[in-house]
Amino acid sequence: MSHPMESPEFFRDPYPLLAALRERGPVQQVRSGPHGATWLVTGWAEARTALAEPRLSKDTTRYFADKPSQRNLAPAVSATMLATDPPDHTRLRRLAVKAFTPAAVARLEPRVVHIADGLLDRMAEGGDAADLVEDFAVPLPIEVIGDLLGVPREDRPALRRWSNDLFAAGAPDTIDAASHAISDYMTELIAKKRAAGSTAGTDLLTDLIAARDEGDRLSEFELVSLAVLLVVAGHETTTNLIGNGALALLQDDALRTRLRQDPALIPDAVEELLRYDSPITTATFRYAAEPLTLGGAEIAAGDVVLVSPGAANRDPARFPDPDTVTPGRSAGHLSFGHGPHHCLGAPLARLEARIAFRALLTRFPDLRPAVPPGELPWRHTRLMRGLAHLPVTWSAPVTDG
Repeated sequence: MSHPMESPEFFRDPYPLLAALRERGPVQQVRSGPHGATWLVTGWAEARTALAEPRLSKDTTRYFADKPSQRNLAPAVSATMLATDPPDHTRLRRLAVKAFTPAAVARLEPRVVHIADGLLDRMAEGGDAADLVEDFAVPLPIEVIGDLLGVPREDRPALRRWSNDLFAAGAPDTIDAASHAISDYMTELIAKKRAAGSTAGTDLLTDLIAARDEGDRLSEFELVSLAVLLVVAGHETTTNLIGNGALALLQDDALRTRLRQDPALIPDAVEELLRYDSPITTATFRYAAEPLTLGGAEIAAGDVVLVSPGAANRDPARFPDPDTVTPGRSAGHLSFGHGPHHCLGAPLARLEARIAFRALLTRFPDLRPAVPPGELPWRHTRLMRGLAHLPVTWSAPVTDG
């Protein structure tokens, strides 16, 4: 029998089950196995503590070292910066963070605006209907991260496909094959950029190659795995932020009107949309390197601890009336994590979402779903929460015949 957290109902709306689990206690055992228990953290205070808890390790290589596995994940995918602890994590993050400082991200704004406007031009040219996921929420972050890393435009659809496959729930062979495809591609792209030398351009990947080749601060393996992480993390979550956020906006006429009349409110709205329907239901793997107590639960060494930002963000103890969209709440959502693994690309994701929502609200004032929300298909992924499609329609401008 499949686990309730892998059911079609859960993918469509995980919040009732997460709320029921949280009511039983903020940290609940959801599985037991030969290698120990698996715990799910649903309370906001406990999730925030767990995300910054040094006794909860992310070193998957160490965890799986003595456990038999039928899997064939590419190492560059299974052992990214996300799956390391300090001091390695600290060193890797320091090299990548320069590209995502507020100043560096602000320089990208004109390019992001240009990409968003171009995608909406294409939607408008197509008539009065589109798929807001395929035609806007997917290509916008792919183009931005592709530009940032220097990925040739013609290769971006393949990267998107492999990245999508990496999150397929219950499809280990698909995930393994995609992991090798994306790892091999990045290895080859790095080799091409290195061969081109200074003529390769001014992209982040070229900068990281220079850091690797000059100071040897990155091993070749670390360079490939960092490139894979940046391309995957750099668009999957932002696609879901734009898609989930757009759906919430489409169901709230009053909020859309307010944001159109006063675009200065959009940054606050982005934070609330991140809280309300987080692009990440469950954070990546952690395990207890030593015993600890969390939310009243006694967690043994070796137990797996899954933190759920999706659940924590709707904890009524932190967010009154959590199932409503209320911009202007004090921030505090955990959609970008917390602690040493706080999302590196958060400033870029925020910028893309602000630009995306402003452009959508301006260009298509009467945008509306083309199917009832209950019929929308959601992606079947364990970590991410995102729409597979979002058919929309609007009134096409009247033209003289």
